[in-house]
Amino acid sequence: MNLDHSAVLQEARIFNQTPIRPRHSRLLLAKILFLLYRGDSMPTTEATNLFFSITKLFQCKDMSLRQMVYLTIKELSTISEDVIMVTSSLMKDMQPKSEITYRANAIRALCKIVDPSMLPGIERFIKSAIVEKTPAIASAALVSSLHLFGEAKDVVRRWANEVNEALNGKAISQGPSFFGGSNPNQVVSTSNIVQYHAIGLLYAIRQHDRMAVLKLVQGFSGQNKSSSWMGGSGATLRSNMAYVMLVRYAVRVMENDPSLVPQLHVLLEEWIRHRSDMVSLEAARAMCQLRDVTAKQLTGAVNALQVFLSSPRPTVRFAAIRTLNTLARTHPEAVQPCNVDMEGLITDSNRSVATFAITTLLKTGNEASVDRLMKQMQGFMTEISDEFKTIVAEAVRSLCRKFPGKHSVFLAFLSGVLRDEGGYDFKRSAIEAIVDLAKHVPECKEAALAHLCEFIEDCEFTKLSVRVLHFLGEEGPHTARPSMYIRHIYNRVVLENAVVRAAAVSALAKFGAAAVADPSLQRSVRVLLQRCLDDREDEVRDRAAWALRMAGGERTRDKYVRDDSTFVLAVLERKLVEYCADSGAAARGRFSFDSVPRISRAQEEETRARTRLETMDAVLTGSAISAPSASKSATATSEPGTPAAASAGFADVYEQQAQYVSKLNAIPELAAFGAQPLVSSQRAVDLTEAETEYVVR
Repeated sequence: MNLDHSAVLQEARIFNQTPIRPRHSRLLLAKILFLLYRGDSMPTTEATNLFFSITKLFQCKDMSLRQMVYLTIKELSTISEDVIMVTSSLMKDMQPKSEITYRANAIRALCKIVDPSMLPGIERFIKSAIVEKTPAIASAALVSSLHLFGEAKDVVRRWANEVNEALNGKAISQGPSFFGGSNPNQVVSTSNIVQYHAIGLLYAIRQHDRMAVLKLVQGFSGQNKSSSWMGGSGATLRSNMAYVMLVRYAVRVMENDPSLVPQLHVLLEEWIRHRSDMVSLEAARAMCQLRDVTAKQLTGAVNALQVFLSSPRPTVRFAAIRTLNTLARTHPEAVQPCNVDMEGLITDSNRSVATFAITTLLKTGNEASVDRLMKQMQGFMTEISDEFKTIVAEAVRSLCRKFPGKHSVFLAFLSGVLRDEGGYDFKRSAIEAIVDLAKHVPECKEAALAHLCEFIEDCEFTKLSVRVLHFLGEEGPHTARPSMYIRHIYNRVVLENAVVRAAAVSALAKFGAAAVADPSLQRSVRVLLQRCLDDREDEVRDRAAWALRMAGGERTRDKYVRDDSTFVLAVLERKLVEYCADSGAAARGRFSFDSVPRISRAQEEETRARTRLETMDAVLTGSAISAPSASKSATATSEPGTPAAASAGFADVYEQQAQYVSKLNAIPELAAFGAQPLVSSQRAVDLTEAETEYVVR
């Protein structure tokens, strides 16, 4: 939709016409909202004039137009001035004689534009709306209060009693309601959405009081109803969504206070048997994600998930199999009783469910079932999205170490999927799986390298070509026939772009500098490198010249080519930044690499494997990857599995030490001692809970 900003604003003059034309005004408001949602910038003066032109539409009683006016006012209130002037019009729409639609939308708009300092003036109004018997009005007041909580915590906390009454489904008083509740024929709604909004606001108000949250959880759990913290009313929740929130609050209490785990564990088991699938699934998922949970404690959750696997609803089956897939990574023996049910899901019409079923069976099954599962998985790889193809590739990658005897089956599957169409993430996962297989199963190294050579002959992703060439340069010289890989590498020098050509030159240099290389092979490599000196790209020529220079002596090759250690990149970057920022550093001497720690290839591989496991967890669970607090800023853009990301793990301790040194040097009395390494240091420890209002470390 192509709308001109100036033309739309010119049309806004129809807001000043008399009589008001509801249909044309409604269409114009829709265009204005489209421009705002598209991201068009609007000057403050222009927005203010438009805002007050729109307020004239309050004279029209058309309900559809009034709803568009409310929505547009809320959007323009953030960029306009003097928006508080419209408060009187909104207050008028919140009167008892107004339509219910007017009241609810007016509350939302008023809470959007009101200043926190003016909130006490309308406090009584909002408190009465919270306990209103009409669900639309009560929900609007509760949601608006939740939005206001971030800016006016002290004021909103005073509404806890009213929120509590809304949660119990009772009116705050028996007298006339502020919204005209004195009508004796008014029917009390049994809508459950009010409870969902009320429990969210009540938790926000009391989240810093651990005992209050615990009582909130227990008050609606079916326990201690006779002595409920709400006055022994024995109130129950009718909203399944509110129960889901209650499950999440219980898990947070368990994480903050391990002493309450046994008590709340009983509640989770009770919610697992809830009549609602939504609540039962949430409780089972929470049980499976608890820390230090035992196989015996997981029995109830696994049994419930096993029942959901045969549900006629695809969403329920998907939620159950995804939870079991995540649980199988840490407790495969607990998921094994579900294998028979998961076998039936392999042919499920929903390919997402079938993908999770097969990958879960691969984790929980035995070596004898691998062949059958891999054949079934090949049948529908072309029918699923790249996201699930990546999950399959990661699952196969984890099995390569578990069943090394089936390396031929895994290698055939991975080489087959590399020939299919797919995105970068999927192809990268398959490549890394083949690389892992070649590293940890020596019997299939040459076959894996051959498949990788075939892949780079027709690879559309530059990064993957560079990754494969790097691996060929590391492992190719140590095979029985290294010359067969040199042909594929040199083809990249002839046919590919500059980045791939430079990587190919570096790989050729490793073949020529290998300790096991025979003289004839070294001479052939030197001939190829000399041809690269005529390349049109500077980087390729420089690498070729460097490789020929390093081939001059054994000692030079050991130092610059065969040495697999590398600097901790995060620390190196920080040292260089400090050196460049210091105006007198150049006068004192050149930059010294002695202060930059180095890590070996084994350490790098260890950290890279740990990063891969975190990435796999994030892919399978859909959660974000946890980041270290100290050094993540320096390597936030590093791709998982790269040397930069691997060195970040070892940079933590050095970065922590550097931070402490910089803080000590900021003290004049200690700055005279210089940047001496710390003898002993300790990480910061939280002395308060994470959700408390004041955090002490």
